[in-house]
Amino acid sequence: MKKSIENSLKNAYTYQEYRDLVKTLLADGKSTGPEQSDYILNYSKLNESRMKRLDKTTKISDETTQVIQKLATPQTWLVLTEGWCGDAAQNLPIIHKMAELNKNINLKLVLRDENLELMDLFLTNGGRSIPKLIALDKDNNVIDTWGPRPNVATKMAADYKETHGSLDAQFKEFLQVWYNKDKGLSTQEDFVALIQSSL
Repeated sequence: MKKSIENSLKNAYTYQEYRDLVKTLLADGKSTGPEQSDYILNYSKLNESRMKRLDKTTKISDETTQVIQKLATPQTWLVLTEGWCGDAAQNLPIIHKMAELNKNINLKLVLRDENLELMDLFLTNGGRSIPKLIALDKDNNVIDTWGPRPNVATKMAADYKETHGSLDAQFKEFLQVWYNKDKGLSTQEDFVALIQSSL
């Protein structure tokens, strides 16, 4: 496991490098990942505008800020992501803003489809769901994981799947509306719990 983590860290992006990569690809009519289609490209464009908006508007609560600033030992937050992923677009700007609050947190992003060996160590219900955050200590041991979405939304998805059999377009639309109303607070709550468990 440690070898897979360390190999992925060698090719990791900072948040700004990842944002620049997605923008550059979009300018060439492409998305991240090996699969290219109009469908994926349209999602990537939508996610780029979401992230741009969230980079400007995301507010981290005082409670979250206080807990994050208590972290006294170095951690790396390694996140598996892709430009076409709606959950990643909604959560990465929040994770980035939280990481910026403490110099002990080093946020690194890698593309899922270029890091399948790592992804397959951190599956969600057997699936390669992203974003997936792996919190590492200074020696790259796993402290905790998070993702692909806040606990509240994970429960919503499980309940919907139980009733409807799958997460269809209607659920995805409903989920995006929920994200907009939640304004990142559920993600912050998850991270407060995650950090408090490592203090």
